[in-house]
Amino acid sequence: MEHTVRSDRVAPAQHTTMPTRRLPRSKPAGATPQVIDLERYVPAFLTWIANKLSRGASQHYLNVADIGIETWRCLVLLAVEGSISAQQVSKVIGMDKGSVSRCFKSMQSKGLITLGLDAEDGRVRIATLTKQGRKLHDQILGIALERERVLLSVLSAAEQDTLIELLTRLHENLPAVDAATERYVVERFPKAAARKRAQSRGDDDE
Repeated sequence: MEHTVRSDRVAPAQHTTMPTRRLPRSKPAGATPQVIDLERYVPAFLTWIANKLSRGASQHYLNVADIGIETWRCLVLLAVEGSISAQQVSKVIGMDKGSVSRCFKSMQSKGLITLGLDAEDGRVRIATLTKQGRKLHDQILGIALERERVLLSVLSAAEQDTLIELLTRLHENLPAVDAATERYVVERFPKAAARKRAQSRGDDDE
């Protein structure tokens, strides 16, 4: 196939008036361009699974209880903790703090939570689950657990335990990933790193 392509470039009838024209090469002849192997790239699998699970769950949560996936995630933490701040939700789930605050306001308007100031830090607002919020959580819980059951049904009990252990270790390793990425960007893309530092200083000044 490779020899056929070269011979086609040498003397195709439609290019007889421009015999010296060649397609530009960004790599030496014979070099294999570097690409991600999507069949073995773990971040891609994690992203695909998370996105598809979230999209499917959100459709059912909206139909059953008129809430989205972000509200459900906040409900899960509130059911576990009873009361929680937007900062804590952001730290555990990884949601943007502003998104959590907007979610809290929506949940408050629906009577799912109450908002008050932290007794130890008056600058922090604390969300507390109401009876209505707990009832809604319990209503959706069955859907979430059934989805998890079917998702894991292709694994044995031992494999499920191993998976949870591995996912826990990967989750705990994320700070190291961010630190390594920061070093890589500083070394390979100094201008981008400088822009980020300048932006961070501007945010701190505000």
